[in-house]
Amino acid sequence: MAEYQAQNKAKLISDVRRRFEAEYVTDKSDKYDPRDVERLQQDDNWVESYLCWRHNVVDETLKMLDESFQWRKEMSVNDLTEASIPRWLLEIGGIYLHGYDKEGNKLFWIRVKYHIKDHKTILDKKKLIAFWLERYAKRENGKPVTVMFDLSETGINSIDMDFVRFIINCFKVYYPKYLSKMVIFDMPWIMNAAFKIVKSWLGPEAVSLLKFTSKNDVQDYVSVEYLPLHMGGTDPFKYSYPPLVDDDFQTPLCENGPVASEDEASSKEDIESDGKETLETISNEEQTALLKKVNITEPTSKAEENEKVDSKTKAFKKPLSVFKGPLLHISPAEELYFGSTESEEKKALIVLTNVTKNIVAFKVRTTAPEKYRVKPSNSSCDPGASVDIVVSPHGGLTVSAQDRFLIMAAEMEQSSGTGPAELTQFWKEVPRNKVMEHRLRCHIVESTKPTTLTLKDHAFNMSEKTSEDLYLQLNRLLESNRKLEDQVQRCIWFQQWLLSLTVLSLAFVISFFYLLYS
Repeated sequence: MAEYQAQNKAKLISDVRRRFEAEYVTDKSDKYDPRDVERLQQDDNWVESYLCWRHNVVDETLKMLDESFQWRKEMSVNDLTEASIPRWLLEIGGIYLHGYDKEGNKLFWIRVKYHIKDHKTILDKKKLIAFWLERYAKRENGKPVTVMFDLSETGINSIDMDFVRFIINCFKVYYPKYLSKMVIFDMPWIMNAAFKIVKSWLGPEAVSLLKFTSKNDVQDYVSVEYLPLHMGGTDPFKYSYPPLVDDDFQTPLCENGPVASEDEASSKEDIESDGKETLETISNEEQTALLKKVNITEPTSKAEENEKVDSKTKAFKKPLSVFKGPLLHISPAEELYFGSTESEEKKALIVLTNVTKNIVAFKVRTTAPEKYRVKPSNSSCDPGASVDIVVSPHGGLTVSAQDRFLIMAAEMEQSSGTGPAELTQFWKEVPRNKVMEHRLRCHIVESTKPTTLTLKDHAFNMSEKTSEDLYLQLNRLLESNRKLEDQVQRCIWFQQWLLSLTVLSLAFVISFFYLLYS
């Protein structure tokens, strides 16, 4: 069955390519950017995304490709850069990517209060939307996003149905399969009629993706750690430019904090908390010597390598999947696996192998620097050598599937030093287009052992609720109560106004008849 589906999918992709080339490209090649036409012939996932959105109907898929490709050329999507966007639009922070929802999808924020309807700037704002979506699409290749349509503090001047329609079309036509859901937060009542129109644009299938929320229920879709304060969250993030928000990956804390620290205090803390399974602390000089010995091109040193390296990583299983990059082979390829209970392995291992003829500098960044220790997090790898990077949760903090790691690598000149000062200077000067990047997700392995929950355990778990959690719950209850009081007050005011109007009307009628018959 699976083989038949794969064959059918391959046939549909081939039909789309052949017919698009024959029916749309031949006589009207100037309609499209040649790079899009070339990508269509090479990228199966791209063709499949259009096919799936059109339920594998080839005729409808071709029409969608035609419309999408014309738009891409009109907007010069392939050439959009920061320089294409007015700086004030990038600085205002109305549109950006930041954080993840509970399903691990990236959040695409649209802060409507920063948008003022103006025909002079609408094209630039559309380019900004396209810039972010194209930037994300090239990095994630098909992984959906959750649109956070933040309508808090929105006035009548911010209502621009043309702009909303453009955003809808981006996900309906230009970037199919990229929309996970659209969370609409704190929508004013004045926009109810407008969003009835929006629903008609989306179509019946996509209407289910709209999630209307308030501060009370937005946490059903996004956890508090990625919600700003005005949504009832705890995320301290504040947008600023420059630089662009870079997927929330933060500088490795070996440079400015304890998460990836490799000093003596950090090492002692590790030994006390993890006991025998903790890696022995080694200095930068010892790390460099060790990395030189772990060379896959020297078979005579294999026994020595096993003795020194395997003794330090014997608690870890070597990852099987491998991402083959131009500078480094990285294992695992996509996910770091962590145990979900104390009895299971808390640490995860990343293996980097240098496949170039030069020294490769690397560093590890993460979306949750307060949670993890990374050793080493900022170092180098000799030609043909391998490096084991150990990632462990810090201080008993919980691993989340929303956490991400970014491995950055760049070739160094043979004459360059590899000490901390030289590496810091190297990363300041290396051009962005010379840096290889690879992202890893976190995966929590559920325990296979049967578990039981006693009354005592339950009572203990209940006692772990922090005062902060209770405070947030109390705030939500008070907020709900305040809103209810406001609604009751408005009803009372309306009744009083209606009664006064009735009395005045009766007085007017009585006066009219009195004057008529007197």
